[in-house]
Amino acid sequence: MRQVLTLIANPAAPALDDATAKAARAALTELGAETAPADWLAPSLACDIGFDGLNEDQAQAAVARALAGRPVDIVAQAVEGRRKSVLVADMESTIIQQEMLDELGDLIGARERIATITARAMNGEIGFKGALRERVALLAGLDAGVLTQMIGRVTYMPGAATLIATLRRHGVYCALVSGGFKTFTAHVRETLGFDEDQANDLILADGKLAGTVVEPILDKDAKHQALIRITAARRVPVAASITVGDGANDLPMLMAAGIGVAYHAKPSVAAQARARIDHGDLTALLYIQGYRASEITVA
Repeated sequence: MRQVLTLIANPAAPALDDATAKAARAALTELGAETAPADWLAPSLACDIGFDGLNEDQAQAAVARALAGRPVDIVAQAVEGRRKSVLVADMESTIIQQEMLDELGDLIGARERIATITARAMNGEIGFKGALRERVALLAGLDAGVLTQMIGRVTYMPGAATLIATLRRHGVYCALVSGGFKTFTAHVRETLGFDEDQANDLILADGKLAGTVVEPILDKDAKHQALIRITAARRVPVAASITVGDGANDLPMLMAAGIGVAYHAKPSVAAQARARIDHGDLTALLYIQGYRASEITVA
């Protein structure tokens, strides 16, 4: 079979069974596709259904209708080139659970105000650069030491450590590219084992936050360019990459990659991304690439 549809459940609440897989296969067959029996990548968590003779978007939509209401993610793609050699990941609300500017806002009693701006920027309602400058300006005068203190608030998305450990074990180059700040990306890179990180730098003056950011600001275009740079440096085509993110500033790199995954994303992002994970954790990116349970390094 030249194409494959993958069904993925959340490991915290496995909800994938033979009946669900058969319903998905039947939906493909009804549209005239030639299909193969379910191939289980991980019991109760993920399975592949090979198919031919159907547009991948059509296949994905048909199965989504057939499985409506079930907590299962659905990704259809070509089999050839399915496994990628480069991962480029957003950090905040993707690899980690926090938006670190929102956390910093706690220190000045402006968390709600900053979080509102963050949400609007991530949903594409306002420009990222302006939103970043506006939020950072509110932090002017804070002692620079708060950045190190805030590292203690970082918690990781379920599956993040396993995702990176598995990809690194299989020789995949993993890059963390964030519109956030270098203090936090450096910590996450070192903790999880990313190969590199790229982010914005806050300007300090006399040991305090100046309320400004080093220009140019790393935004959606810079993330896209990072993807191009990284794949070129690795001497692989962009098609050999997988990207993951949740916000509007991730869209260009999600759309450009071999497969871009909107992970528990903002509505405007999920609607446009080629693949979306609404139910599973970050190990879903492994199943999308066809990794089996026996190949996954649990971390």
